[in-house]
Amino acid sequence: MDYGIVQFTSDRGLAPSILAPLIEQAGFDAYFVPEHSHIPTKRDAAHPQTGDSSLPDDRYMRTLDPWVSLSGAAAVTSRIRLGTAVALPVQSDPITLAKVVATLDHLSGGRVTLGVGFGWNLDELSDHHVPPKRRRTMLREYIEAMTALWSQEEAEYAGEFVNFGPSWVWPKTVQQPGPPVLVGAAGNEKNFKWIARSAAGWITTPGEQDIEQSVVLLKQIWADAGRDGEPQIVVLDFKPVQEKLDQWRELGVTTVLYGVPDDSEERAGAYLTKLAGKLGLSPATV
Repeated sequence: MDYGIVQFTSDRGLAPSILAPLIEQAGFDAYFVPEHSHIPTKRDAAHPQTGDSSLPDDRYMRTLDPWVSLSGAAAVTSRIRLGTAVALPVQSDPITLAKVVATLDHLSGGRVTLGVGFGWNLDELSDHHVPPKRRRTMLREYIEAMTALWSQEEAEYAGEFVNFGPSWVWPKTVQQPGPPVLVGAAGNEKNFKWIARSAAGWITTPGEQDIEQSVVLLKQIWADAGRDGEPQIVVLDFKPVQEKLDQWRELGVTTVLYGVPDDSEERAGAYLTKLAGKLGLSPATV
């Protein structure tokens, strides 16, 4: 089981190019960042944590672009995986996004993990002309189309939302047929069936800690769908508790992510060193 850090990037926090090396040096295995293009000031959509239109953190409206952030991190690291928790692919053009992700995977030596979400903020999606009731189908088409672009010499795709004829596009991703796609969503049957059909695994939602039954359900649905191996499972945690971590390891959790204070380099570095010690991680050697 690996350990990583998720940074709620913003224009007032540490730059990824500063934080990512600290994460790698402390011995962690992954660095994840979120995505929101914008936050409409008037919204009908309820936030999953607050239950209404209020936001639990003003960084939602200050989030940095994930791909620029991870590119900065890639340039100053050599080992940690670079992921999104989560990106919102349907808010971008799929051909352009496929190029961006492939370029990052190429330049980083195959270190990208594409965490995606269906999108809770329907008002944000609406501004990108995403039909709320079709966003799951739209995301599936995006993933299928991007995978074709990442892996086929002459790629083409015909769907409801994505259509393009035989095309050449490089670079191809180092990871084939593309980076692992993980879905950040509530642990329920509907979402797990979507994952078993179209993704490589699951990212838990914040506050989702009692996951044993959910993991058992996911693995059963995965097997019933005829998928080989085991799904990747990434858990967002808040405080390391050894008994809980041991249980997650036995369940087959692949990565556990923790947040980090990013108001100063000194505070972030001290926190990462302390957390790494609690988790039994060894600092990276130069």
